[in-house]
Amino acid sequence: MTDKKKVDPFMVDDDNPEWTEQDIKNARPGREIFKELGMTAPKPKIGRPKLTHPKKQVTVRLDADVIARLKEDGGKWQTKLNDTLRLALKL
Repeated sequence: MTDKKKVDPFMVDDDNPEWTEQDIKNARPGREIFKELGMTAPKPKIGRPKLTHPKKQVTVRLDADVIARLKEDGGKWQTKLNDTLRLALKL
């Protein structure tokens, strides 16, 4: 009997071989490699992209009947309020 394992040829990844013990010992964080090359590591892009015109949060006191009318058709009443104000201000 032999000690060799049978390897499925379709499971072999020549472009990404298994790491050896030496590979693990020689491994370094990517930021060190960038520093050696005189470059800065790219920052990860986290979250949504920045908006060119982000909305601002404000506190406004409105009459109950105004809020009720905006909420009549369902959700997104703040968007309806914003659109109504834009029309009224001709923006």
